[in-house]
Amino acid sequence: MTEQFPWLTTIILLPAIAALLIPFLPNKDGKLVRWYALVVGMADFILICYAFWQHYDPSQASFQMVEKVSWIPRLGVSWALSVDGLSAPLVLLSGLVTTLSMFAAWQVDRRPRLFYALMLLLYAAQVGVFAAQDLLLFFVMWEVELVPVYLLISIWGGQNRAYVCHEVFDLYRLSFDLHFGCWSGSGLLWRQHYL
Repeated sequence: MTEQFPWLTTIILLPAIAALLIPFLPNKDGKLVRWYALVVGMADFILICYAFWQHYDPSQASFQMVEKVSWIPRLGVSWALSVDGLSAPLVLLSGLVTTLSMFAAWQVDRRPRLFYALMLLLYAAQVGVFAAQDLLLFFVMWEVELVPVYLLISIWGGQNRAYVCHEVFDLYRLSFDLHFGCWSGSGLLWRQHYL
């Protein structure tokens, strides 16, 4: 079996690394930062479309575009990514919606560097959440996603942004904690029963 190019890893790392480079861009009234973020978002969305067009078969029910690299071998944790019939449309949709959101927010003139860096980080984390196949990786991506969501709402949100920000953050945390507890508990029960 030949090694496949790590499409999903590239799709996740492109906006994340691009977000880290934003502080080093010259900034005059935020125009360059806007164009930079929009071009990165569009390039990543085009990359998603290309990778799915060439390497994803919707007629197969199994995981596809599988990538697995041991991350913390002692704990059995790995950088494991793949997509299936449920996650592939969500990856496409998150790429499209986030790119369109960056275009729709073109008039943001308050801290444009921070805004677009957070949008790109959110982009990467969203794709990571939908493609993660390891529970710890999913948890990390979910938590990384919370930071931009919290800051975007608290800084650029509407009139009740403080209230909404805390409610959204509490809702995200509660829902994840419940899911994580259920997964952990069922995993422990499975291990006790079958091992």
